[in-house]
Amino acid sequence: MTLPDARALASAVSGALLMGYAVAALFFARFWRRTQVALFAWFAVAFVLLAVQRVMLVVAEPGRDDLPWGYLVRLLAFALLLAGIVAQNRAPRR
Repeated sequence: MTLPDARALASAVSGALLMGYAVAALFFARFWRRTQVALFAWFAVAFVLLAVQRVMLVVAEPGRDDLPWGYLVRLLAFALLLAGIVAQNRAPRR
């Protein structure tokens, strides 16, 4: 595979991931609006972060997923997921 083909493939995969993250964020935001359960809001924000990270990677350097700040954004998103789960489990039952 030539270099332009690899970049095009990387951009297409990043676009598919972005779409998946955005759809997941919208679903969790909708669930949060319906139920007012904070866990869904935490998940929606985490997936928005993952989508933004994908956009930043494609704009910065297409085809490179190993940039340090990309890992930091992912780490923050996964920390939000964990924080949401912990907060949900510590919340008093209704």
